[in-house]
Amino acid sequence: MKLIIHGGFFSESDTNQEVKKAKQDALREIVTLGHKYLENHTAAQTVVYAVRLLEDCDLFNAGTGSQIQSDGKIRLSASLMDGKTQKFSGVINIEDIKNPICVAEKLMEYDDRVLSGRGANNFATENGFTYYNPEIPQRRKEYEKKLSDSIRLGTVGCVALDIYGDIAAATSTGGKGFEIPGRVSDSATTAGNYANAFAGISCTGVGEDITSAAVASKIVTRVTDGMPLPVATEKTLDEMKPYDGFAGIIGITNTGDIYHADTHPYMVWALHDGDVEVFE
Repeated sequence: MKLIIHGGFFSESDTNQEVKKAKQDALREIVTLGHKYLENHTAAQTVVYAVRLLEDCDLFNAGTGSQIQSDGKIRLSASLMDGKTQKFSGVINIEDIKNPICVAEKLMEYDDRVLSGRGANNFATENGFTYYNPEIPQRRKEYEKKLSDSIRLGTVGCVALDIYGDIAAATSTGGKGFEIPGRVSDSATTAGNYANAFAGISCTGVGEDITSAAVASKIVTRVTDGMPLPVATEKTLDEMKPYDGFAGIIGITNTGDIYHADTHPYMVWALHDGDVEVFE
């Protein structure tokens, strides 16, 4: 029974100690709550629970506190993959919703399991998800000042291995900020979020880079074929070097191996395998 989460990249972690400490504390609390939840719930239920907590924390770029796009609006994407059932569900560019990961979870019940834009919003409304504005004052200030890309690389995610030996992965993002409306990130695709009976991976970083390398699905496939998780991860991330790909991953295998890695500093993460570890 293991759990690992991430809160995207935070390049200022060496200089802004106040924010760094806040993220460490938040990740420690959420991974502890998630691990406790995992004691009585499946991996799929737990990754949704943990990602929902991450979405609700305005320190991270998902749900409340998400980045604002070039037209001044916030659009959210999230996905869930259950390694046991091999089902994937997700929403892309959904608006005015508090927890897109919960909409993705609801879609698991349907044949059409990945919805975008207006269709995703209509589905959410029809299923009782109420209006919510995820904007916070800080994001509006950042939008108006057009902050540099280096501080806008945020996504949240969770991978869990439950007591039954099943794995699930969930990922949620508020985008990169100032993007063209309609841009699709990796978070609601199998490039950024993937799991099967052997392993689960959640990614963060630059969506275009992650999608180009099919990072999550490629790592899981390599583990399925017998490659150790660290080796599969490093090989996949190495394949991004020709275009200086920007990515970070968290992962767990069905044998309990747990791993995290990034191509550039500084992915923030926390894990719980009986003891809690948090990025430093």
